[in-house]
Amino acid sequence: MSAMCCVADEPTDPKSAPAFPYGEVPEQKPDMPLSRAMQRVYDGTYAGLDCARNELFSRFKYTPLKGLDYSNGDGTVSRRDATKIIKHDGKFYVWYTKRHTATPPDYDGGANDAIPSRDWDLAEIWYATSTDGFTWQEQGVAIERNEKPNPGWRSVSTPDILVWKGKYYLYYQAYLAMPGSRTSSATNGDDCPVSASVADSPDGPWTPCNKIVVDNGPPGSWDQYVIHDPYPLVRNGQIYLYYKGEMGGDPPVRAQGLAIADHPFGPFRKHPLNPVINSGHETSLFPFKEGLAALVSRHGLEHNTIQYAPDGVNFEVAAITGLMPIAPGAYVPDAFTDTKDGRGITWGLCHFRNIKRDEGKSHSMLARFDCDLSLDVDDIEMKESDIFNDPEINFKFGLSEQQRERIESDAQAELQR
Repeated sequence: MSAMCCVADEPTDPKSAPAFPYGEVPEQKPDMPLSRAMQRVYDGTYAGLDCARNELFSRFKYTPLKGLDYSNGDGTVSRRDATKIIKHDGKFYVWYTKRHTATPPDYDGGANDAIPSRDWDLAEIWYATSTDGFTWQEQGVAIERNEKPNPGWRSVSTPDILVWKGKYYLYYQAYLAMPGSRTSSATNGDDCPVSASVADSPDGPWTPCNKIVVDNGPPGSWDQYVIHDPYPLVRNGQIYLYYKGEMGGDPPVRAQGLAIADHPFGPFRKHPLNPVINSGHETSLFPFKEGLAALVSRHGLEHNTIQYAPDGVNFEVAAITGLMPIAPGAYVPDAFTDTKDGRGITWGLCHFRNIKRDEGKSHSMLARFDCDLSLDVDDIEMKESDIFNDPEINFKFGLSEQQRERIESDAQAELQR
């Protein structure tokens, strides 16, 4: 009731009503009637009073990478799903999904043991190193496909990295069926439980645990069919592994869950409040102040938001932004320090997907993104919220033929009434 009484529901005489002050949004909430919109500035969950003062607001800028070949874009080579970036022995390390097949994916049922059905089919986990984050040297395969029937015999993809007690752990989706196959119930072929491998060095060799690390939920639960995009952090002396589930629906409803363990190979216990984020696809998280922040880009009611949870569980929208990176893997220096003074992020890698799909040469490519989501950086250019697109970008999201026919038919009917 106290918040409601401060809201102006009826217009007042402009000559007698106090005016909201000119200049920056005041630090202190003005003692005057406020609209719902201005109430949210002060009483909502945003991390700042405006974009410039919101440490969890940023625009994102993108740079092509040097050093990675894509076979002239013919669709036979694809890289996607970058992990968090770590620093070791004077170099940056990143792992990612790499597909190198004789042909591009066949989305129309022509895939087999040699022809991929999707961009991430018949893939392996590779890695690269860099000294500047712009030019990368591919070092080779880290995780090969497994022997059938072990998890990962068809494909291994979407990795992420954990450093725990002097060892390195890679988590990834381990496919048990061809992606896109209609034979694996409601998953539409995404039968890919989370598995993991361990190494003494980021250069390997990697030893697979040969088991499912995070199980699907029981029948009737939101994540009964799909657990994707494993993302581990260290918090409260434990491993917090975030993941994406799909609840069904058309289009599918995606959300993020949390599973917690005392050992990298489990057992993992799912949090009773799952899902902890109601939107997102490949969601990246990082320590920020005493809690965790999350980049929630694709899908859902709260897509294109940056969220924050002091406890790593109860996330709230801290900022709304645009042109967010797809499948971001940030450089998170304090990802595994169990800090309660997280400093944030400024750069990472992401991917651009479905390149040349209309030409039958579908593949993805890695790129760099930069931002200012850091308590230690003050880059005012990154706080600009006005983004201008080339009109051709917008026209690419034009009406389908079916939509155009319906709209034109409706217009003719309207004119004849």
